[in-house]
Amino acid sequence: MDTPTQPHIVRGRRILTSAAESANAIALIGDRVVAVGQADDLRGQFPTARMDDRGDAVISPGFHDAHLHLAMAADNELKLDVSPAQASSLTQLLDQIGTAAKGEPAQGWVRAVGYDDARMPEGRVLTRWDLDAVTGDVPTIVLHVACHWGVVNSAALAAGGITDNSEPPSGGDFGRDGTGRLNGILYERALTDFAYAQGNVDGRTVVPQLGLDERVAALGRVIQRWHAAGLTSVCDAFAGPEDIALFSAAREQGLLTMRVGFLLAAEHYDAVHRLGLRSGFGDDHLRFVGVKALVDGAVGGRTLLLEDPDHDAGHHGIQVLTRAELADVVQKVHGDGNRVCIHANGDRAIRLVLDELEIAQQNMPRPGVRHRIEHCSVVDADILRRMHDLSAIAVPFGNYVHQHGGHLIDWYGEERVERMFAHRAFLDARVAVAGSSDFPCGAVEPLLAMQSMVTRTGWDGVLVGPSQRISPTEALSIYTAGSAIATGEEDRKGTLAAGRLADFVVLDDDPLEVPHDQISKIGVRSTFVGGVEVYTRG
Repeated sequence: MDTPTQPHIVRGRRILTSAAESANAIALIGDRVVAVGQADDLRGQFPTARMDDRGDAVISPGFHDAHLHLAMAADNELKLDVSPAQASSLTQLLDQIGTAAKGEPAQGWVRAVGYDDARMPEGRVLTRWDLDAVTGDVPTIVLHVACHWGVVNSAALAAGGITDNSEPPSGGDFGRDGTGRLNGILYERALTDFAYAQGNVDGRTVVPQLGLDERVAALGRVIQRWHAAGLTSVCDAFAGPEDIALFSAAREQGLLTMRVGFLLAAEHYDAVHRLGLRSGFGDDHLRFVGVKALVDGAVGGRTLLLEDPDHDAGHHGIQVLTRAELADVVQKVHGDGNRVCIHANGDRAIRLVLDELEIAQQNMPRPGVRHRIEHCSVVDADILRRMHDLSAIAVPFGNYVHQHGGHLIDWYGEERVERMFAHRAFLDARVAVAGSSDFPCGAVEPLLAMQSMVTRTGWDGVLVGPSQRISPTEALSIYTAGSAIATGEEDRKGTLAAGRLADFVVLDDDPLEVPHDQISKIGVRSTFVGGVEVYTRG
């Protein structure tokens, strides 16, 4: 991606930056901002600069999603989409899967993604027998939208050597019917071992992995769509060696126009340890951020590890890592001076993480290393205090109130949802908080996430945990400066100021001024990365 070297002034109605509240223009040289202020003043300061007048547009720092799954998004481009937008009932879902099975599915497997049981009018969960009826002996896997459980047919179970007498792996489970027979549902590590190469040391899975060339092309399509949503930076939150190779290949082909950080799956950390790599290794386009491990399950999958049982099924959730496994990851990564990034949704899971972080910091002080708690969904005053004392960073879902709406209350109760995705509480407790969609588990659009954080209103119109509402200014900061802190890049991105990377988005309107329920409707005109216009609305 060629970066222009002559001075360049971009003018709009307003520049959203705390550095100069009255600014309406920014001056760029190369990939950096060199000045922010009034257009006339900047023209005098840089008389040879090219003027790019964007009229009444509002210019914001580029949006930065600190936790999503870029490689998985590329893979999903190559799979059957059975999300509610494409299949609004089990009947429609099965029709589409049956059609795919009758065709020529890649590598002989039907792979479907986006299934959301909570949106299915039949009021029951998909089973292996449903799939068997339409797929026959074609192995099939259907991933739940939360990506923490999935449903496979009998042919897929046979391919994995899984029978009614099989025992699930530690940290996982097999679903069963009332008679004890496998119903085809694979939970947590049972699913990871079956389908996710990132979570396996040798990269082997039952489901064949897709080829690099087709993944690279799909990645390019995903990045362009995400630029159209205003994203300039993302952090892939669960990457294995194959995914890093994917990003590198896309960069070589000029497709990696978005800045990409990644969290290495802990299963692969030994190689990093031997090489002595540190968090931040890489450059401004591709860099190693930290190490990812999972302690519990998912909010939408109803497998998060809770102190008190959920309201839906009376479960406390699933603990994916044992205490000893968690301690080993934290001690090794922290001891090397690297950033630990632990997936912990439920309050019991978060406490386990904090216990190990406190022990590691006491035994091996690393004052400059700020660890992350991924999702950090259910908190209380004690958790907030401990996070503040550790300078830990919260990376909660920005969009989940919108995504799940009133189902959250059904699953977890009124009191608990007031402590979920607690952006207000994090800010008040002075805990650094980043923006995250966890795509494909949630919608990727940052403006939708900002609206969700500001209004706390679901897709169904239900108000969920209104005590956690924040202002539009705070929501914007979370998706820009907050995410930069979470990836260790606060010295170069997240705000528009002299010396910072020239990553910005040109918007139709001002997200700080429009009615709160209209934030998600603001259009993106253009997206710039390093001073280069990587997206222009047609």
